[in-house]
Amino acid sequence: MTITDHPLVARARLLASELLEPGAERVDQEGVPASHIEAVKRSGLLGLTAPTEYGGSAAPSAVVREVSEILAGACCSTWFVQSQHHTPVQVLARGEPAARESLLGPLARGELLSGVAYAQLRAHPRAPVRARRDGTGWRFDGSVPWCTGWGLNDVLLLAGLTDDGEAVFAFVDARDQPGLRPSAPLRLAALTAAHTVSLELDGLRVPGDAVALRLPYADWAPTDRAKTLNTNPAVFGIASAALSLLDESTTAPLRTHLADLRTRAYALADHPSPLERVAERLAVRAEAYAALNTATTAAVVAGGGRSMSLTSKAQRLAREGMFLLIQGQTTETRQAHLEALTR
Repeated sequence: MTITDHPLVARARLLASELLEPGAERVDQEGVPASHIEAVKRSGLLGLTAPTEYGGSAAPSAVVREVSEILAGACCSTWFVQSQHHTPVQVLARGEPAARESLLGPLARGELLSGVAYAQLRAHPRAPVRARRDGTGWRFDGSVPWCTGWGLNDVLLLAGLTDDGEAVFAFVDARDQPGLRPSAPLRLAALTAAHTVSLELDGLRVPGDAVALRLPYADWAPTDRAKTLNTNPAVFGIASAALSLLDESTTAPLRTHLADLRTRAYALADHPSPLERVAERLAVRAEAYAALNTATTAAVVAGGGRSMSLTSKAQRLAREGMFLLIQGQTTETRQAHLEALTR
């Protein structure tokens, strides 16, 4: 079976063609509706990376990437909301038994959607969110700058740092509650539709059995770094969608270049040592973003004055491409990208 024949890829294509792509401009302006999330839940795609014994698919990485490309190219806002779900699934799969047995099945089967609230760990050595022992449970205090999918998520994977440098990951209900207060929805240049808020934590108490993972920050950081070095598959999905708006004579050389970058990026992503060939990973990542910018700019140019309308697909894709420039960004990736832009 080829990747394009895989049943999960087929489901993603069906979801994209029948629901996500036709409504993408409306969603961009009005927000991801609960009906989109229910459709994603029913599709089985939330179990992409989950173990089969918990109802997931344990899909190969190539399938996971193909599904991401399809969903991002159809409706980046919906893709981004559901993309948050897969990290909590992976954390539970290797995490504490109590949390795993309580939540992994419902998340893998698409009965629940999880968001994330852990990007603040990348601010280390600062600790925007502190985790402290509180009897048999934990107390979280501080600020989470970004939490996507608010009002759509059922649960959140929240992280904080202890005073001795341990990262604590725990699941909490995704709702306003004592000790957890969301901001108003953030108005952003792109993906406002993804329901992003910031969170203020003031003595949020979490029971011990809701803790999914505890480990020294020094052990967590290399794994997180490895994820940020590689090219996000959404880059290729949005670039392909932009090229679909152009005539063949314009797109032929762009498609060839994009296909080459995709092959190189995914070969690096599949390399058995995720922290080797770092300079090459960052270079390919920067090249891919440049190709994405070329594709979306070409779509805007081809659209002419129509591209200035908020209902323009070309404009939406260009803004989504801008969003991907900073999504998952670290000091290391930012510096490498800036250096590539000034060569």
